[in-house]
Amino acid sequence: MINVRGLAALAIAPLLNDKGSLTQTLGDSLKRCDDKDRSLLKQLCYGTARNQPKLQLISEALLERPIRKSDVHIHALLLVGLYQLLEMRIPAHAAISETVEAAHQLDAQRTTGLLNAVLRRFSREKDQIIESLYDNTIFLYNHPIWFIEKLKHNWPEYWQEILIQNNQQAPMTLRVNQRSVSRETYLQSLEEAGIAAEQCAHSKQAIMLSAAVDVTELPGFSEGDISVQDEAAQLSAALIDPQNGERILDACAAPGGKLCHLLESNPNISVDALEISSTRAERITDNLTRLNLEANILIADASTDTWWDNNPYDKILVDAPCSATGVIRRNPDIKILRKAEEIHALSNLQLKILNNLWHMLKRGGTLVYATCSIFPQENERLIERFIKEHSDANHTPIKAKWGVERPFGRQLFPQPNGHDGFYYAILKKADD
Repeated sequence: MINVRGLAALAIAPLLNDKGSLTQTLGDSLKRCDDKDRSLLKQLCYGTARNQPKLQLISEALLERPIRKSDVHIHALLLVGLYQLLEMRIPAHAAISETVEAAHQLDAQRTTGLLNAVLRRFSREKDQIIESLYDNTIFLYNHPIWFIEKLKHNWPEYWQEILIQNNQQAPMTLRVNQRSVSRETYLQSLEEAGIAAEQCAHSKQAIMLSAAVDVTELPGFSEGDISVQDEAAQLSAALIDPQNGERILDACAAPGGKLCHLLESNPNISVDALEISSTRAERITDNLTRLNLEANILIADASTDTWWDNNPYDKILVDAPCSATGVIRRNPDIKILRKAEEIHALSNLQLKILNNLWHMLKRGGTLVYATCSIFPQENERLIERFIKEHSDANHTPIKAKWGVERPFGRQLFPQPNGHDGFYYAILKKADD
């Protein structure tokens, strides 16, 4: 039997070796966790991932030499232990003893002495060690240095606030299914259930909860009255503005939130949902089934056209694969996994997908490009480059009160108790 600290280390360890994602690894640990410890396990994993840059600096200040790469479980346990001592209200003796016990359970007995000594030293000297790191940029902002510098360069007015928000927990936001219930009626249902909530400012279907709850506690969830979706992601449906009889492509469609929102907005449309991963496509099916919606799911690569039937689309939503740097609050393992050089590679992939899908769009058709990135290289600069290379592509400015207007598209940044970071641009294809 492995205790909750050990299960947290098993979830964190693969990330330290650039493998998997926290969603996947935490899911594996949750399967082995007692129900009473599930909340603590999630807190340990998300908290350790969110604070990894800072925790890594502390560990380096405490160790005479780095932990060997082969001892990744001890490395993970050290970070989990430091997180408890730094950020949680668990008594130090309990945090240390349980973390050291986890090392025994993970067959890492030979390093338990080191783990015990380092954690006890930090417990004794915490204030001095933290003070010694105050001038360190990574410690101060709790992000990798490449990320801080890139953000500072791209967004000199906004970079500090973005970093601050990235270190917070994101709110839980719902999308009301307008086919079955109004936002006002559902807010009343939440009030009757004792769940505090308020309507969001930009999406007419969005509701933000004061505190996250399990979806099973939400009235009408299993009946399809609502879905969990950030407000920024909900903006895509209004930009596509689906009209009766239109044939629409949702490219890179998993997990299906934007797809389902389109169908809720207007059921009298035909939508192809394109997704490269068959595993992720299963989530699309699950969401469609719960919401009693229909779409044609295609398992294929958006950067190729072998799947296309040569029947052009009226509208295309390109929810492009990206660095996900606008949703770090929800996916803090991005701080660990994302590397600077990946931004260029992702930008090339995004352009390849755009180039491929553009010829599938009807003359006079609309393409909405979306990412959950905050880097211009994946967003406005990419759209500018695409327009320069396609004489039949015209940029349509987005008139809205959300986000920041850019030369091409609008950029949203993560907001306090609000939406995530996102980017949208609209392209119109010339009629002739």
